[in-house]
This record gives sequence, C-alpha cells and structure tokens, in this order.
Amino acid sequence: MQDVCAIILAAGDGKRMKSKSSKVLCEVLFKPMLKWVLDSCFASGIETVCTVVSDHAKDVLAIVPENCAIAVQKERRGTGHAVMMAREFLESNVDGDVLLLYGDTPFVDEETIRAAYEVHRAGGNAVTVVTADLEQPRGYGRILRQDGKFSAIVEEKDATEEQRAIREINSGIYWFRTAFLLEALNRITCDNAAGEYYITDTVAIAKGMGQPVGVYRSPRADVVLGANDRKGLHQLNETARMRVLEKLMDLGVDIPFTDGVVISPDAVIGADTRILPGTVIKGKTRIGEGCEIGPNTELNNCRIGEGVRVHSSLLEDSTVGDGARIGPFAHLRPGTTLQAGVKVGNFVEVKNSVVGEKTSIAHLTYIGDSDVGAGVNFGCGVVTANYDGAKKHRTVVGDGAFICCNTNLIAPVTLGEGCITGAGTTVTDDVPPYALAIGRQRQENKENWAKEKGKYRKKQ
Repeated sequence: MQDVCAIILAAGDGKRMKSKSSKVLCEVLFKPMLKWVLDSCFASGIETVCTVVSDHAKDVLAIVPENCAIAVQKERRGTGHAVMMAREFLESNVDGDVLLLYGDTPFVDEETIRAAYEVHRAGGNAVTVVTADLEQPRGYGRILRQDGKFSAIVEEKDATEEQRAIREINSGIYWFRTAFLLEALNRITCDNAAGEYYITDTVAIAKGMGQPVGVYRSPRADVVLGANDRKGLHQLNETARMRVLEKLMDLGVDIPFTDGVVISPDAVIGADTRILPGTVIKGKTRIGEGCEIGPNTELNNCRIGEGVRVHSSLLEDSTVGDGARIGPFAHLRPGTTLQAGVKVGNFVEVKNSVVGEKTSIAHLTYIGDSDVGAGVNFGCGVVTANYDGAKKHRTVVGDGAFICCNTNLIAPVTLGEGCITGAGTTVTDDVPPYALAIGRQRQENKENWAKEKGKYRKKQ
C-alpha cells in the first residue's frame, strides 16, 4: 500500500469499565487494546498514523510510538467530531487514502485492512465501509441496502424497528479518499437524536456528491468486537485466548488441556512443545521445539531454547538454553541467562546473572548479579550477598567450582576454576583456582553445658 495513513480514535474514558485508566488501555491477553490496533496498522504496512486522544490521556500517550502523530479531542461530540480533531494530520497527507479505526476493537487485523483496501482501490471509492454479520447486532449501526447494493448507514438510535432487525452492521472501520474526507468533514452536521457529529454521515455525503461508495463484508464477525464493560472485556479475552491456542495447535504445539492456559498473541512456540494447565505466557516470549512448560508456570518476555523443562516456576525477561531444567518453584528474574543443560531446582532465585553450561543450582539458593562458569555445583542454601546497602556488586565463579551448602559469597568476589568452599563458609576474599576456602569458626564442644545451664529437658 502506498500513500496511505491511518487515524485511530482513542479518546474514550474508562467510566463503564469502572477504571481510572483510559478504556483503550484495558488489556486483552495482557496487551492493551490500542496496542493490538497499532500493531495491525504497522503489520499491514501503514507507517503514518495519528491517534486521537482525550485531553487527560497521559496514560494513552505512554504506549503510542513516538513516530505517531497525536490529536486531542477535548469534548466528546461523536466520531465525526473526533476525526475533525485530526484535520491538520489529514491536510498533511491529502494525496492518498486514510484508514479510520477504533482503539477498542482489538481484533481488526492485517488481512482485514488489506482486503478492505483492495476493494476500496478497485472501486475508486470515496469511502469504503467494513461490515460484518452479527447474531446479536444490538448497539451497532445497521447497513442499509437497496436492490442488494449498499445505500446508507443508520445508527441504532435513529433506526426503525425494521432496520434494527438487520444483522449486517457497521464495524466502524473505513477507508476514505483523504481529499474527500476533508471535504465531508465540512458538511457533517449534528442534526440527529444524539446531537453528535457522526462519521457515518460521510456515506450520504459521498452519494450526494456523486462519489462512489463501497462495502467490504468481512467473513469474520469478531473483527468488530469491542468491550464497553468488564463483562465484555472478559468475552474479548476468552475469544482471543481460544483463537491463539487453536492457532498454536494447528502449528504443532501440544496443549492437551486448555484449563488456565493463557498465551500472548505475540508469543512464538515451536512444534512438539507441550503446554500444561495453569501456564501463562506473556509478551514476546519465544519457545523452541520439544519443550514442556507447566503446569502452573508463568513466562514473561523470555527466550527458551529446545528441549527445556519448566515446572511450576516464574521466569521474567530471561534467556534459557537448550535442555535446561527449571523448577518446581524457581524464579528467574530479569537479566538472567541460563546456558544449555543448566539445572535450577526448587526455591532457587536467579537475578541478572549468566550461568554456564551444565551448572547445577538444585535448591534453596539465591544467585544475584553473578557470572557463573560451566559445570559448577551449588549446594543447598548458597547465597550471593550482592548488595552492600548502597551498591550492587558482582560475583564471579569459575568453571567446575564446587560451592558447598550454606556458603555466603560476599560480593565483589571471584572464585577460581575448580575451587571448593567448605560448608557454612562465608567468602569475603577471592579464592584461587583449585583451592579449598574455609571461612568459619572452628567448632568447640563444651561438655554438659546444656545441663548446667538448665537448657536440657528430658522427655517424659
């Protein structure tokens, strides 16, 4: 597509959602509805975009890319009025076509945008409306046809009972010839039941000007779906959830039970990977082939290799190499990289660290701000003391080191290749390669101390 741009209407508030945030920021599969729409625009090849926001929508501006134009709608006077606020944007992109979208209709996709544009261009239309057939069309404008040909759009508030029975509805998605839209905005009035400026009036205006109008009738009813309250948002999430799961299953991902499985639309998962119940996969997570994820696991923006097993654990902004084993009850915090064959066991936390191949961190251990070599063994209860109250410091552990139970590594400190620490040792100084480090007080037994101090109680 050439010489095209888009306007996204996103000035709605969150009153019916009972939310302090703007409506378009309500999430479907952990992704704001507006972000779905923006991503579809960019995926279809539209790079010039203007977002119309309210005058108190700082939260919306936070997710709009810097290269997008912004128009502000201070008053809510209808869809036509919202588009009027973007007049300057239209005037700067007058030679071409403009797509109009709503920021709370997350299921509009690249295929719909492109197919509608093809109809628009083939017909030489001034305006092309995307429509769909709904079993329950309540709340939508209806498409009127005469002798089978598109003739007008009537809003439900202004429709007759006969017109309200029509199932073909206006999706709110339009392609316009930009020069025509600028002219039409000068002719829209608010002479209707709501006293608002309707963008739908552009159809009648085009006909009155002798300009061609057209319709792209989407085969997918869900392309028009939006949400006005939390119940509607739940329905969007459930619809999106099953669409994503079914798509992944078609690609060879094994999801034997869908209970509690929620996966981001931006996630990529390889064939023969099994996703077990209670698994939540967020963001742009990438998972290789032949893995087993879950049950009761959350991955957020992670990169997972092939043949990885993650059980009942939380992984955030982390990278995991092939064949790693994680969990149960492990936590990988942001900045963690586990190389191939690493084992991270129960109640282990790793943060901002690189862990070398086939290193084992089996249980009850914290590794923070560390660079760990290959083939290292961490015993139970090892802790890297990486924070001195003012600054974070790094710990370095060489290949093949053996860190015994309850060792405290006081950063900054370096442990050489093949070294060993005694159980219960507190390491405050560097340890040379292959050395044994013992940093604990020698044990002393005081005979009969418990009886003499009255601490001993014989069981009755």
